[in-house]
Amino acid sequence: MSVIVDYELYRKKIDTLNCCVIIPTYNNQQTIVQVINDVLKFTNNIIVVNDGATDSTPELIKAFTTIHIISYSPNRGKGIALRTGIKAAQEKGYRYAITIDSDGQHFADDIPVFIDKIEQEPDSLLIGARNLNQENMPKKNTFGNKFSNFWFMLFTGINLPDTQSGYRLYPIQKMKGSHYFTSKYEFEIEVSVKAAWRGIAVLPVPIKVFYAEGDKRISHFRPGKDFTRISLLNIYLFVPAMLWYKPIRIVKHLSISNIKAVIKKYFIDTNESAMRKSLGVAFGVFMGIIPIWGFQFVSALVLAHFMKLNKAIVGLAAQISVPPMIPILLYGSLRTGQWLLGRDMSETIETDQLTLETTKLLLKEYLFSGKVLQHLYEYLLGSMVFAVIMAIVFGLITYILLKLFGKKVVPAAN
Repeated sequence: MSVIVDYELYRKKIDTLNCCVIIPTYNNQQTIVQVINDVLKFTNNIIVVNDGATDSTPELIKAFTTIHIISYSPNRGKGIALRTGIKAAQEKGYRYAITIDSDGQHFADDIPVFIDKIEQEPDSLLIGARNLNQENMPKKNTFGNKFSNFWFMLFTGINLPDTQSGYRLYPIQKMKGSHYFTSKYEFEIEVSVKAAWRGIAVLPVPIKVFYAEGDKRISHFRPGKDFTRISLLNIYLFVPAMLWYKPIRIVKHLSISNIKAVIKKYFIDTNESAMRKSLGVAFGVFMGIIPIWGFQFVSALVLAHFMKLNKAIVGLAAQISVPPMIPILLYGSLRTGQWLLGRDMSETIETDQLTLETTKLLLKEYLFSGKVLQHLYEYLLGSMVFAVIMAIVFGLITYILLKLFGKKVVPAAN
């Protein structure tokens, strides 16, 4: 059953929302004209980015005199094309930009789905969710998408059904100031993750998709090379996700009420002994301090599973390495290492003495005298010992508090 679309209504909505449509294209001479004509039913606010096409695409798009065309050569990749289009849209003052592929797999009559949703959820990033089980869907797409979905959830805590879809609506003014380094298909993952890190809501919307049979489908995706690029991007995003985004997210959501709720749920209303709970805290603190930055939280949970410790308690305690605490932990670790090695602890320049000149002198001295390695050794050694000390301290405090105020464990009935 076909749906009747009120094109005039959505033309007005698109103009009111100050939205445009970006169409990146590379050697899509068979489909580009139809895609542009379909989009023109909804808006003239179109930016076509000719990504170094070598077929008849440049001649075909010249016939459209009411749209903005950007061309360059040679081909630089979809990521660069999208970044170029988004930058142009930002400079033109658009608030939103819908991106649609030029290979004919997306349907322009899904544009109303994005418009209706953005009216309900302003300044969100909307990603078109395809039916990945439909006919002619390439199996490699299904696997790659599930792989990408997993990493996206790990980096952002957001569960999406389709993170690789190119049919999207970007809140481009909200994205100003973000920096990207990817140039191919992996850009769409990078931009989604960094948008989430900036606090932009990332939401799915249902869309249709068309996949031609066999050789009829035109695709520039190279499974080997592009999958490798995506894997490298995941490695690049993992460290800031674990060191910065996740700790910041936890701190932002902290409040007296939810702290009390966590304590009540995991420390009071459980039948674990005070000793087991205290061991969980101690182990979590230890894992949160040892020098495996970026892997502390995940490693703590994995080891807690094998040690049969309460994973919620261990994970909570491992968050001792959240940003406000990082300078204290680094300082404590370094001082502990210097104390253990009998080194002079008066060399460190105080914070208020640090200037551009003293920083340059320190860098020069450390680089040519080997002091970088010296202080790194002090830190690595000190952090292990400092982690043990802090684990014992926090574990004892937890044990004493639970004994004084905790709920007594009720023996299980026979």
